[in-house]
Amino acid sequence: MKEVIRVSDVVTRFGSNLVHDRVSLSVEEGEIYGLMGGSGSGKSTLLREIIMLMRPESGSIVVLGKELSNITYADAAWLRQQWGVLFQSGALYSSLTVAQNVGMKLREYTDLPDSVIEEIVHMKIRMVGLPEHAAELYPAELSGGMVKRASLARALAMDPRLLFLDEPTSGLDPIGAEAFDQLILKLRNMLGLTVIMVTHDLDSIWTIVDRFAVLGERKVIAEGRLDEVIETPHPIIRKFFWGARGRLRSAHGQ
Repeated sequence: MKEVIRVSDVVTRFGSNLVHDRVSLSVEEGEIYGLMGGSGSGKSTLLREIIMLMRPESGSIVVLGKELSNITYADAAWLRQQWGVLFQSGALYSSLTVAQNVGMKLREYTDLPDSVIEEIVHMKIRMVGLPEHAAELYPAELSGGMVKRASLARALAMDPRLLFLDEPTSGLDPIGAEAFDQLILKLRNMLGLTVIMVTHDLDSIWTIVDRFAVLGERKVIAEGRLDEVIETPHPIIRKFFWGARGRLRSAHGQ
């Protein structure tokens, strides 16, 4: 498999608070890759570093062959067109309709005529399972699940190679979360995406994630497929997967 992201020995510090201490991991093309860990383990911080919203103190992050620590303005602009991002809150502009939100990047980065942009926008809205009339609604008029789907449509507007999701199922009920997981899986298969998702959701790890890393104690304490990670004897892994709320404990009747 072709490697599309490599994080090597990343150190991140906020003042005296050390968040990452030589964190390393890699993401392969076409996979759904999870970043997992407890609150405060630095999952979302690492995601923000990979998408160039923050810079680590030291270490190397390479995305699609571009080293971020010394990236040129032109390469950074190119990279931003290669990915879409769904933030935890959705981050839709409240004063814009769904259609206007979805079309923003197309208007910013392309010279396409309005009629073509409108056609693409409506196609993306249908692609994520929203009804046609949702295009003219404002974020305040949407349910939590619809906000996630509208944000996903915006993330997909430029036909990205990489899709970054920060806690995509947070705030959704179990039925909505499962439906969103299945949508991500379907889109990955249909569009050939590489998906990187920060998640607390064990159901997502069980059902759609190909490989994942578990962050804890400022490091990556395990990385690999589910069957590989659960064999790691680290206490954090045991708590996640064998604790009272873990499926493994339930499956084994413990």
